[in-house]
Amino acid sequence: MGFVPLMWALWGAAFFFMTAVSLYSSRLARNEEDQIFLSDSSSQAKSEQNAIAARIGKIQPLRRTAFAVAGAMTIVVLGYYVLDMVRQLR
Repeated sequence: MGFVPLMWALWGAAFFFMTAVSLYSSRLARNEEDQIFLSDSSSQAKSEQNAIAARIGKIQPLRRTAFAVAGAMTIVVLGYYVLDMVRQLR
């Protein structure tokens, strides 16, 4: 397997992983409230929101990493084609 197909396969895998993590994160966050006003008697809702916030907090480093890897692979792909264009112009 040559470099270009491998590069595109890695870029596709990174993009797919980023998309999957983003969708999972948004699915977790869909039930999270931005601001809630709770009385002392509504501890059930408060515990549910705390659980959702904890799960979202756990996945945030993975989400940042997925975005960074996809961004880095995009730069690699662009860099390869820019270098190829410069080589052909010489």
